[in-house]
Amino acid sequence: MRVTLGPSILTADFLHLERAVHEAESAGVDFLHLDIMDGQFVPNITFGPFVVAALRKTTPLPLDVHLMVQTPEKHIASFIDAGADGITVHAEACQHLHGVLMSIRTTGAAAGVAINPGTAPESVAEVLHVADQLLVMSVNPGFGGQSFLPTSISKITRSRELIEQSGAQVIIAVDGGVKPSNVGKVVAAGASMIVAGSAIYSPEVTVAEGVHALLAGIDAVVAQTGGQQ
Repeated sequence: MRVTLGPSILTADFLHLERAVHEAESAGVDFLHLDIMDGQFVPNITFGPFVVAALRKTTPLPLDVHLMVQTPEKHIASFIDAGADGITVHAEACQHLHGVLMSIRTTGAAAGVAINPGTAPESVAEVLHVADQLLVMSVNPGFGGQSFLPTSISKITRSRELIEQSGAQVIIAVDGGVKPSNVGKVVAAGASMIVAGSAIYSPEVTVAEGVHALLAGIDAVVAQTGGQQ
C-alpha cells in the first residue's frame, strides 16, 4: 500500500502562496489539496478557479480540488478548465450524487465523494463503483486548524469494510486535524491519502519539518504492516 500526503493550502500564507507551495513540493508531498468554500454549504469563503489556475502554472503536483459548495455540479467545468486533476464533492450537497460523480469522471479527472462527521459511510455505498476516492472528513468542514475527531477512526475502518465488500477500487482520503501524533492510527484504519493543513503550515515548524514528521508516522505503520492494511 502506498500512502500519499498532500497539504491543504487553506492554512498557508496566501501572501506568499507560491513559496508555500514550492516548500511543500521540495519537502516531498504528493499533491495539493484545495478547499473551495462558498459561505453557504460551509460558513467560510475561500477562493475560486482563478487561484487554481494560478497554482497550475506554478507546480506540476496534482491538484486535488475539494468543493465544499452547494450545487457543486455547476462548478465542475470551471475547475477542470483551471487545471484540477481531481474533484471531490460532498454527498450532503448533491441531489443526484451518482450523476455528479459520473460527470466528473467523463472529464478524465478523478472523482471523489466526501462525507461530513455526521454522515455515515453507508450513505455512499451505492456510488462507490463510480468514485475514485472517499474523503472522510475528520473535522466539521469550514475552517482550518481544528482538532481531529477521535470517532473518525472507526468511521475510516467502516469505510474500508464497505469498499472491500463492494469490490470497488476506491481509496480512502482523510482530511481534518491530522497530525504526526495521530496519522499512524489514520493509516492503520485504512486511509491511503492524507490531507494535512496546520501540521504542515504552522508557525511552530517549518514546512519541511511538518512534512517529514507526517511521513515518518506514515512510514512506521506501512513498515509494520508490510504494506498491507
